[in-house]
Amino acid sequence: MPLDASARPLRATAPELSLPPPFTLVRLRELGDAFAHAQSIAAEAGAGTLVHVGRFDLAEFALVLEPEEPLATSRRAFIAGMAALADALAAHAQPETLIEIHWPGALTVNLGLVGGGRLAWPGDAREEDVPDWLVFGGMIRTESMLEEPGLTPNATALAQEGFGETSAADIVESFARNMMMHLDAWQEKGFGVVAKSYLERLSGEGLRSLAGNGDLLARRPRVKETEREALVPALARAAWYDPATKGPRA
Repeated sequence: MPLDASARPLRATAPELSLPPPFTLVRLRELGDAFAHAQSIAAEAGAGTLVHVGRFDLAEFALVLEPEEPLATSRRAFIAGMAALADALAAHAQPETLIEIHWPGALTVNLGLVGGGRLAWPGDAREEDVPDWLVFGGMIRTESMLEEPGLTPNATALAQEGFGETSAADIVESFARNMMMHLDAWQEKGFGVVAKSYLERLSGEGLRSLAGNGDLLARRPRVKETEREALVPALARAAWYDPATKGPRA
């Protein structure tokens, strides 16, 4: 049976992304789904495979990872992915641009939603076992497709927030470089370094930290008990993502 054309790797004219050596690029046509495709090839393709959809209005990609820890703790790779994605935006932003992460995986620029991250793992993986793969998927809205972008004040695009000529490819390339740095720092100095980078951009107030499984621990002003927000159900909700449009909510 022939594959759907939207899922075929793109062989045409768009220039290759410039990725660090550990990454292997798979490009999809404009209607492809990077997150789904990366999951479908993860077992064969292996770590470092980065699936990219060639669109001008959306930076859409998914990265295959091969963890060395049990699923319960290896999901913290999502934290590294979000820190890397936020850093990618910061690298191209104007000074004083407010870039925030909203628990666990939504990204806003100057309080407007631009996208976020998701995480997938094998459906039969057990919490205590090392999963064969993880997939971190990211989306960032670079251009608004609305005739009047101001009609959706809670959502925005990079072009409306002073990012100039920054392209979807620029964001994906920057993510790859930053993700490699965060994973190297995790390996050399421990997860605390990655958590610090993530928490520095996390919206909200109070003292926040991350549990060993990635859950958010928060001590809010005038509240004695530590509040705990579980990572796994929050990942399942992916509140920033609109399944109907297969993109960030408007």
